[in-house]
Amino acid sequence: MLEGNQAALFTARQEGTLPGILGIAWDEVANGRARGRFTVEKAHMAANGFMHAASVVALVDSACGYGCVASLPEGASGFTTIEIKTNYLGTAKVGETVACEARLLHGGRMTQVWDAEAINETTGKTVAVFRCTQMVLYPR
Repeated sequence: MLEGNQAALFTARQEGTLPGILGIAWDEVANGRARGRFTVEKAHMAANGFMHAASVVALVDSACGYGCVASLPEGASGFTTIEIKTNYLGTAKVGETVACEARLLHGGRMTQVWDAEAINETTGKTVAVFRCTQMVLYPR
């Protein structure tokens, strides 16, 4: 388990990967929680002019995954996602900010269950709600 807020560490280590390419910045990554955001750019959009669903999933899934890493039980070496579910309730336009907060619902030895909510900070409306289950991995 990592100690304290690891936001700067996670922001730096995602450079060159999808979360980094999408410009996701982390406000907090700590045991049991994670908070991050991105400002919507053309790259976040689908061809139909609406924000691409995958942009939102990248944000909320990354928040849950980073929170999982910060919350691993003693002796664990990592995790893998075994289920995700997203309900989309809104969108955001270019220039608006989408933020999320993820929280640990169940932190067991073998699994973790996380909930996250994405909010359009410009309008205050919920963009999506997300739940995932992580399988905790141990060295062989």
